[in-house]
Amino acid sequence: MIKFLKKSGEVIAFLLLLFLCWSAVFYIAPWLFHVLSIKSFYMRQIINSFLGIFLFGLIMYGLSKFRFFQEKQSLFLRPMIEAMEKMAQGNFNIDLSFYKNEFGNRNHPFNEIAESITHMAAQLGEMEQMRQEFISNVSHEIQSPLTSISGFAHALKTYQLSVDERKQYLEIIEVESMRLSKLSENLLKLTSLESDHPPFETKTYRLDQQLRRVILSNEPQWQNKNLEMDVSLDKMTIHADEDLMDQVWINLIHNSIKFTPNNGIIMVELKKKDSDKVEVIIKDTGIGMTKEVQMHIFERFYKADPSRSRTNGGSGLGLSIVKKIIEMHKGEIQVESSPNEGTEIIVLLPIGQ
Repeated sequence: MIKFLKKSGEVIAFLLLLFLCWSAVFYIAPWLFHVLSIKSFYMRQIINSFLGIFLFGLIMYGLSKFRFFQEKQSLFLRPMIEAMEKMAQGNFNIDLSFYKNEFGNRNHPFNEIAESITHMAAQLGEMEQMRQEFISNVSHEIQSPLTSISGFAHALKTYQLSVDERKQYLEIIEVESMRLSKLSENLLKLTSLESDHPPFETKTYRLDQQLRRVILSNEPQWQNKNLEMDVSLDKMTIHADEDLMDQVWINLIHNSIKFTPNNGIIMVELKKKDSDKVEVIIKDTGIGMTKEVQMHIFERFYKADPSRSRTNGGSGLGLSIVKKIIEMHKGEIQVESSPNEGTEIIVLLPIGQ
């Protein structure tokens, strides 16, 4: 009730001020018309309106200089200023409910500004959380191989070891060094792809030939596990960045080989989906994954089984890079999988020019 009376008083005061301004103009305007010899009804109406607005603005400006109005203005602006100062210091947990309580109308300018600042703080808070998680994950991924390298190097220097033990330790150091190198390479690649000007040079080429080449380049890996490669590639030409798409197919096919047990089957199929799209299906008889895992596999550093990924040298960045490259090509990637029943990756790409 008090709030309603307060608002009503403000509206009445505003209307009263308008009434006084135009009343004053009513007495001032005839004198002005006489001095300037203005007889046009149209011009008199324009001058009446202009004088009323000018007088109203002049009074409002004068009132704003009074201490009472300055303090009231400062009262409304202070929470916003304090919120922005907190955000500048890295604190995005702000509360501007003051404006919602003060101005029930959602369309009030102060209310809209407060909602915009709150939304901006929430977005910046999420970005800061992602940044901290990214740094934490990178630190963890780097620390693990460094600890192994340091430990085995110390053992090689300190202990009397047999030739076989020395060879084993050196192989571990080599593998961990390669993990570090791969992690660094993937981080640089992801940063490059997410920059304002990512490397993107498209051309027209044969997608079936590219897939066949990638499959053959992985032949030692799938032959070592005695995997059967069921390949069906229709002759298909697309317009894309061939180097970037190389990384997509290498990563996806390598993952299928890595997570498919010995004597399994990997199927690679290329066909036309619609008049303007091609579809690539990579299906395996591997370990599969749960629905929960499928929801996260494209997140940076996500590993469904960290110990398995560590054994195979994975960093959890490969599928993030794959998704980013496909999005750059205006394509889509879908995953269908069940535990112990294999995984099917479906990539849809526009044919392009």
